[in-house]
Amino acid sequence: MRWALVKVSLAVTTMVVVAFAVPLGLVIREMARDRAFSNAEREAAAVAPALSITTDRDQLERVVASAGSDAGMAVHLPAGDGQEALELGRRRAAEADIAAVRKLGRASTTGVPGGSTLLQPVALSTGKIAVVEVYVPESDVTNGVGTAWAVLAAVGVALILGSVAVADRLGVRMVRPAQRLVEGARDLGEGRLGARVPEEGPTELRLAAVAFNSMADQVVQLLANERELAADLSHRLRTPLTVLRLNTASLGEGPAADQTRTAVEQLEREVDTIIRTAREAKPQTAAAGPGAGCDAAEVVRERMAFWSALAEDEGRKWRVAGADRPVRIPVARADLAAALDALLGNVFRHTAEGTAFAVDVHNGEDAVIVLVSDAGPGIPDPEAAMARGRGSGSDGSTGLGLDIVRRLAEATGGDVRIGSSVLGGTEVRIWIQLDGRAPASGGHRQMRRRRPGRLAAVHRRSRSH
Repeated sequence: MRWALVKVSLAVTTMVVVAFAVPLGLVIREMARDRAFSNAEREAAAVAPALSITTDRDQLERVVASAGSDAGMAVHLPAGDGQEALELGRRRAAEADIAAVRKLGRASTTGVPGGSTLLQPVALSTGKIAVVEVYVPESDVTNGVGTAWAVLAAVGVALILGSVAVADRLGVRMVRPAQRLVEGARDLGEGRLGARVPEEGPTELRLAAVAFNSMADQVVQLLANERELAADLSHRLRTPLTVLRLNTASLGEGPAADQTRTAVEQLEREVDTIIRTAREAKPQTAAAGPGAGCDAAEVVRERMAFWSALAEDEGRKWRVAGADRPVRIPVARADLAAALDALLGNVFRHTAEGTAFAVDVHNGEDAVIVLVSDAGPGIPDPEAAMARGRGSGSDGSTGLGLDIVRRLAEATGGDVRIGSSVLGGTEVRIWIQLDGRAPASGGHRQMRRRRPGRLAAVHRRSRSH
């Protein structure tokens, strides 16, 4: 906008300067010409009275000399009454031009080398017509014209520069509030909820700043209400959890009882985490700093040990691959456990009893792939299943579990894909980036084009088996 105003001002001012300066320059040149020929007419008029009285050469020479223009003046007397034609001074005009003026009896100008001449007819006492010739050099015609044009050009340039400066200041006054509005919107979009915009500038931008600040305040209030609601709803779960914890004490001893008590304790911890997170207004999944994270292989073994008891009860075959060695990832342990529980819970919820499933971990130089696959019927519309709140379309499916997995992967710069597994059912592929870069469109496909290394080869082999 700023440069557009400058360009418009430059174009308009230039047109105005040209429209006025060019005609004014032509008028000045014409005025200089008129001034030069007016002086020539006065010099010719100074000789006319003497010609009407006498035609004596000596007397006329004294008159011409007294006029001070003998070098640029000539007098042409016709012959008559026994007197020969007489010429005083240097003749520059052509004989035909002199004869034409004598015949017509009107003053005339004609061009000669170095300038122009004024031919002025004068009536003699004898009735004849004499011609006074006054030479007007070109320097007299253009005297002061160059200076006047230079002054006009300087004034025009000054006007153009002044208009550009004023337009630039006006553009800054308009653009700066717009830039602050853009920066405020960017900060608010990046999660800095304290971003506000100064309410200044033109009326329209000032109103936009007022509306933006009002919107930001409403966003903060809505988020605060949402956090309070989440904390309240989570707090309501404490009563049934307390009942469950008391009931687990009557289950006695055994693997099933221990797993039930462990699940209740974990559920209590998750509820406490939700309440603290909501109260502190902090995101549940935060970016891990240097050295933070967890061992993905250990978490996979732990969660598979938990779900294995239910798998044995339902007659499901299961396997774990790639979890025999440590695999460090920049993800919090609780977040990875929640993501695995969401995926494995989907397997048990949406496939029939006896359906096999598997978890594979592939460790690469810059990324880790976690594959959760099953031998179920698959997902007809993977894109719809990834949409938050929609799920796969079956009963009890909301899509929130897959959304938890997606946010975990995207927090590291990776992504989540749903496809067909080698077991014949669904495969959920979690790509976890290790170098901490921001997520990019295209996800792991871009990384595979950049570095088709060992991880991509392992992944292709896992898809082909």
